[in-house]
This record gives sequence, C-alpha cells and structure tokens, in this order.
Amino acid sequence: MTALPDSAFWRGRRVLVTGHTGFKGAWLSLWLRRLGAEVHGYALPPATEPSLFALAGLADVLHHRVADVRNAAALQAAVEAVRPDTVFHLAAQSLVRAGYASPVETFATNVMGTVHVLDAVRLVGGVDATLIVTSDKCYAEHDGAGGYREDDAMGGHDPYSASKGCAELATAAYGTAFLCAAGLPVATLRAGNVIGGGDWAADRLVVDLMRGFLAGNVPVVRSPAAIRPWQHVLEPLAGYLLAAEHLAAMRPGLPCAWNFGPDDNDAVPVQAVCEKLCSLWRDSAQFRIETDPAAPREAAVLRLDAALARQQLGWQPRWRLDEALARTVAWYRAFADGADMRAVTEGQIDDWSALRAQQAA
Repeated sequence: MTALPDSAFWRGRRVLVTGHTGFKGAWLSLWLRRLGAEVHGYALPPATEPSLFALAGLADVLHHRVADVRNAAALQAAVEAVRPDTVFHLAAQSLVRAGYASPVETFATNVMGTVHVLDAVRLVGGVDATLIVTSDKCYAEHDGAGGYREDDAMGGHDPYSASKGCAELATAAYGTAFLCAAGLPVATLRAGNVIGGGDWAADRLVVDLMRGFLAGNVPVVRSPAAIRPWQHVLEPLAGYLLAAEHLAAMRPGLPCAWNFGPDDNDAVPVQAVCEKLCSLWRDSAQFRIETDPAAPREAAVLRLDAALARQQLGWQPRWRLDEALARTVAWYRAFADGADMRAVTEGQIDDWSALRAQQAA
C-alpha cells in the first residue's frame, strides 16, 4: 500500500500552485486544502468551459490570482507576496496538438514560464521544496525494453515534448547553479497519461469519449493501437505531495526527478480503454475508429519505470485501471446529474486516502 501524504506536515503550510485553474492543478489544490494547507493559486483563467476549477468553486476557498507565468515580474511579485513554504509548478501548455499549432507559445510557456518560477524562488528564497511538473513525454524516444527511467536522455520530436525536455534541463541547471546550494531544494515530477473527472481539454481520449457520451454522440478514436500508461489523477498527485515532504526534509541520496506511472499491466492500448469506458457508461455507448495519416506524430508506446518513487517515497498506485476508469465515469455521471462537484471530487480524494475511515475511527 502506498504511503499517504502527512496532514501534520501540510497543516498551515503556505503553498503556491501555478496552474491551479487546470485539471491537475484544481485536484491538487482541493487535496492540499483538505490536508489543511493555505493554498495560493497563480494561473490564467480556466482554459475550458466547463472547468473543474469553476464547478468546484475553488475561487471561493483559496487565494486566487489571475496572471501569466510568462510575466516574470508578476510572478516574482506573487512569490514575494505569498512567501510560500512549498511551490508546485503545474502551469503549462499541456497538449501535443496545440504544440504543433502554436509552437512559440508552447516553448514560451513551458520553458520560460518554468525559468521564471525557478528564478523567483532563487530571488525570494524561503522555499523548502520546489516541485516542477513536466511529463512522460520529456524523454528522448528509444526502443529499449522496459519503461523510461529518470536518468534517460531528455528529448522530444514535437514542440510540446521538446519543451518539457527543455524545462527539465533548465530545472537541473538552476538546481545545480543556484537553488540547492542556497538550501532551496528542487525536483521534477514526470507522470504518464492521467485520467479522472473534471478534465475538459481537447484531444484527450477519455475526455473526448465522456464529452461524446454526455452529448449522445459517437466519439471518434484515431490511434487505437497506441499504448499509454493510464492512471487516475490522484495517483501522481499523491506522489507529488510525498515528493514535497521528502524534499523539504533534505534527505540525502534522493534523486532530483521522479517518475509516477502505473504497473505495466495498466499500460494498455487506446482501444481497450475505449471498450471499457463504453461498457461502464452504458451498453449502448459506442465509438468509431477513423485513423488519420496526416495526424501529428506521437510516440506509439510510452511506459514509465517508477521504481525510484516506489523505493524512495513509498509511493505506488492504489487504484488499478479498472477502478480509475470506473471513478472517472462516476464523476462525469454525477456532473450530468447536477451534483455538487466539489463534494464529489473531495469524496473521491477521501475514498482514495481513506480519510473517512480514519475520521470515523
């Protein structure tokens, strides 16, 4: 069983989350609030309508600042105002296809936005853990056996992937040149395909299917044979929280990067995920396959070796793929039924972490 985030560590801590209006950022902000942290968000307005940020009413329960990580002065001013104990940097252009459409914006946000976060931490100080969230796509593609490991080369054949590899290199340089020597530990966090309720971004498989099912349409699937490491959003977020706790303790021998990915059995083809989602939604749900030879290039297989996170952080997934898909479908069904989506989301956090059982005891 995976280690659990320590509520005693997080209670009362000032935490800055960039990208808190996004899918993962909103889930993380709700979890931090659940743990008793004082959460400050820095991000652009939500990029989608609807959004988990709006549906969960996050603007009412945390310190919400609308600003761009590409604005170095505004970001530094925010760090100076908050004086955070912990920084989670999630603000990013996070879509491969959008990277092809807007490569300059992608590099500006993902590379220079990361540099601005690192430089603000350098200049302001006082941060005992800075966590830079990148992607499993930061790695240079290889055909070797097994998943990508933290010491594999950075790379990327498309703007999004390359920008994440560049963010990794920038973080390593800042850590070596400035931050670690000043007692400002920094690490990067790399996760595989993340699913869960509240994601509304374009060109994401599970989201496209949920959107289609909600509208009564037949969604289109274009890469049925692609293999991805599917995991519920709470799995890597738990790793992020554990990584921050360990980094703040300045424990020797820990790596400066961690992968968070599911067991190999949960790295399955797109078509298998689609078939499972159809059966979970209702028997009549369908999808259709339309391959697109002109589609932007993406890796056919992505697997992560998460052995370091398991060994060093005590992290491992708690919900296998079937449970992750079932929880995702349950979230979107609750949304369709007009439920209180903050309560639904926090309920899944509690179910994952067994907080309800602890409180009842």
